[in-house]
Amino acid sequence: MAPVANVSRPVLEVQELYRFFRSDEEETLALRGVTLSVRGGELVAVVGPSGSGKSTLLACAAGLDEPDGGTVRIAGQRMNSRPESERVALRAGHIGVLFQSENLFGHLTVAQNVALVRRLSRKQPGRPLDLLESLGLGARADAYPAELSGGEAARAGLAVALANGPELLLADEPTGELDGGAGLRLLQLLRRHADNGYAVLVVTHSPDVVAAADRVVRLADGRVQEPGQEASP
Repeated sequence: MAPVANVSRPVLEVQELYRFFRSDEEETLALRGVTLSVRGGELVAVVGPSGSGKSTLLACAAGLDEPDGGTVRIAGQRMNSRPESERVALRAGHIGVLFQSENLFGHLTVAQNVALVRRLSRKQPGRPLDLLESLGLGARADAYPAELSGGEAARAGLAVALANGPELLLADEPTGELDGGAGLRLLQLLRRHADNGYAVLVVTHSPDVVAAADRVVRLADGRVQEPGQEASP
């Protein structure tokens, strides 16, 4: 597979990102000035305790949530502070998102799920079966999600995330619900796609993902923590 990204510039650029959540008179500071970037060919792991802002960061990077301050750029184009229709188009053209679950439509086969994403993105980067075979799922192309094992479902979710030929792959705890063998195989696939030129950002608690990453970004209290830095209240 040929590289899909230009390694000379960041595919994802997050600068001074802020996100607040308000409930009645309470305000939660989910992100407080987070800055990071991911280039093509990199696998970057984002780690931190629950509530540190990891999933909020991923949602803002994907254009699924709107930050209260700062900027998100994908392949040089601003993602935030623009109409939803434009964010959808930018996501369809440049981003694949792998959630822990719910990546597949249950009434469609695995191949139909992949084909649907390709139609929506208006890209035709090869047959769905070619992608599924590259992930070890060629024999399960006509299976429905309920017929898949946990490891197969995770790989099928990855196929959907890669169906639009994205420059940036965002993954939220992709190995969290998998057993050791299935989790390791999915991690190897993520590593392979980074090596093939994708920019890969993974939110994780997994030591195995951290060990496989090129860089690790640690969040605490909504801020990036430098090595040895204590989390502030």
